[in-house]
Amino acid sequence: MSEHDNDIEFDFFEDEPPTQETSRTERLIPRRGPRGPERPPRTPTNLTPLLRLIGLIAFAILIVVLLVFWIQSCREAGKEKTYKSYMTKVSEVAGSSQQIGRGLSQALLAQGLKEAQVEQRITGLARQEQLDVERAREITPPGTLRDEHAALIQALQFRVSGLNGLASALAATASTKDTTRAGAVLAAQMQRLLASDVVYDDSFKDPAATELRRQGVTGTSTSGGPLVPDSNFLQSADLVTPTAMVTVLGKIRGGTVTPSTGGLRGTNLVSVKVLPQGQELSTTTQTTIVVRTNMTFQVTVEDSGDSQEANINVKLTIVQSGSPDIEKTATIGFISPGETKTVNFTNFTTPSFSRPAVVKVEVTPVAGESNTDNNSADYPVIFSVA
Repeated sequence: MSEHDNDIEFDFFEDEPPTQETSRTERLIPRRGPRGPERPPRTPTNLTPLLRLIGLIAFAILIVVLLVFWIQSCREAGKEKTYKSYMTKVSEVAGSSQQIGRGLSQALLAQGLKEAQVEQRITGLARQEQLDVERAREITPPGTLRDEHAALIQALQFRVSGLNGLASALAATASTKDTTRAGAVLAAQMQRLLASDVVYDDSFKDPAATELRRQGVTGTSTSGGPLVPDSNFLQSADLVTPTAMVTVLGKIRGGTVTPSTGGLRGTNLVSVKVLPQGQELSTTTQTTIVVRTNMTFQVTVEDSGDSQEANINVKLTIVQSGSPDIEKTATIGFISPGETKTVNFTNFTTPSFSRPAVVKVEVTPVAGESNTDNNSADYPVIFSVA
């Protein structure tokens, strides 16, 4: 055998190259090395999107809730602003109308005015009141106060009608010598003015205040005044009586009011009380007054004569040592024989505390009054905070 033949025999026993199956088997058998510490089990990756979704939903709910509260808060603030703005506009009209009512009392009770002058003044007041009616019509009320606003306009119209009727009645009775009949005619027109106050209070003021409370609107108006304004056209309800108008006619026609019986004329000071405590002041004993924000002095006056009296001025003065005096005045429209009337003095500045003071009250004597000793009195007091 040659060397070449031997090579062939040895080649037969050599390792054959690995086949494809062998290589695949080797790759499937992992090589085990040294084992390290075991890792904690990982959170399944499919929960992460779920948690994110829950978080987004919760955040969205929070935003919606906050948005609802914000909208509700804005709505409440807007509602309160609307009601208060409306009441501020009404306050301007109501205050103007009330001032016209004061002008009427001054015209009827003023000294020295003739009948034609009074008639002219009342006609002018009627024109002013008509302007208030037009201003009220231009105000747009909140939807819940439409009926009340209509009543407000109606009350103002009653005032215009009453003023025009009163001026016409004065002209119609100017030549009438029967003052009793003339007084009845004038009183009939004054009844319209009284009706205006009733309509204002019962159909506007009280229902409007109730509606505002129902809406949760409280406090004061935007101008700082009462939320629902007051408007009293007649300063004294006594003016609506025929007897009172007879007295007015006697004054404006240049005559004097004579006593119905006898010849006594006069008034006297009955008492002075401090409200809300109800303390009656004494002229001989010092009274300790606990000062409160609503402190009121109530003065009672009596007609001690035989005639009806009109336009009686009452003055109250707090005399304080070391501080300026505090003065207040009021007027009693009409008072009949034997009748008592009260006037209230309010809105006082802060008095001096722990110092003796004197409350001095004076009732202006009426024409023909001979005894004035009981028309004034001094009451020693001391103001305290508690």
